[in-house]
Amino acid sequence: MIRISAVSLLMVLGIAAYAQLAKPIQFREESHDFGTVIEEDGPVAHEFVFTNNGSTPIQILKVQPSCGCTTPGWSKESIMPGKTGSIKAQYDPKGRPGYFSKSLTVTTDANNQPIVLHIKGTVSSKNGFSTAEFQALSGSIRLKSLSFNFGKIFLKDEFVVREFEFLNSGTNPVTFLGKVDAPAYIRVAVEPTVVEPGKKGILKVSYNGKLKGQYGFQTDHINVHTNDEVQPVKGFNVYATLEDYFPPMNTDELAKAPQLRFASQTVEYGSMKQNIAVTREVELSNTGKSALEIRSVQGNCTCIKTEVEKQKLKPGESIKLSISFNPQDRKGTQTKSVTVYSNDPLNPVQRITLTGVVD
Repeated sequence: MIRISAVSLLMVLGIAAYAQLAKPIQFREESHDFGTVIEEDGPVAHEFVFTNNGSTPIQILKVQPSCGCTTPGWSKESIMPGKTGSIKAQYDPKGRPGYFSKSLTVTTDANNQPIVLHIKGTVSSKNGFSTAEFQALSGSIRLKSLSFNFGKIFLKDEFVVREFEFLNSGTNPVTFLGKVDAPAYIRVAVEPTVVEPGKKGILKVSYNGKLKGQYGFQTDHINVHTNDEVQPVKGFNVYATLEDYFPPMNTDELAKAPQLRFASQTVEYGSMKQNIAVTREVELSNTGKSALEIRSVQGNCTCIKTEVEKQKLKPGESIKLSISFNPQDRKGTQTKSVTVYSNDPLNPVQRITLTGVVD
């Protein structure tokens, strides 16, 4: 009769349990913290080493990074039992300031359950400052954005000033040469004109609505010249939405003012076909006590064309606004708009919503 001691039995059971729990592929670590990554030093890499704990060869079938900023590399040959292999994770910090956390999903022929590896860190500048606040890059200069949005600007003969902070993230001073390519209604000043590495400056951009002389959303492009060796000419977009300015009016003045009213502020186009324009009409009326001026009518895409019978309406007069909508290559439910600018002091900007379904 064979007798098995309690200790021997526990050892046998322990080995069996370990065999069930042991992973066929075991990584020394499944996450890595790069700490502070200097953007100017270029990509950083870490090697995740693993061991084949199984009894048969293992092959890495695929490594899928969570973003294009992470480049994987791995052992392409089969890893024999008891041997080691590796997966290399490389992260490119260029243009990605601040904290990052990424993953790599590893698929092998040894386990149906993928293994997920993690990397993290914080991208900073060689000069010691964090670039997280200034994510837009123009040569050695960093800004929050390469576009300057003024928001609403009135058609007044005055220059409205907006200030936009920037950072010299390079290793050399950047001098602003005083040369700016811009229309007459946009001006640019820089303080200081020489910005040392790691220091901040201010771009003071001014916009004159009356000199621009147009209504609605407007886009302009300007160039600012510097001595930056990386990119001497800095290009920026300037956005503004222009409207008429009306000084405060008393009750009597408002009672005598023009008033623009639409018969409907929603136009239904129903079922539409691609590349076939459909025209609808909306009645506009002056319900005020003085002459109404239709100063501009704008669709929010090139697919819309508008036409008004006349631009000046006497008190009590009505006209037709023709709106042609061509869905072009669009499909499905469409929602567009037409904006009407007038001299109605209470409602100088009014919108009509267009809806349709393209088969």
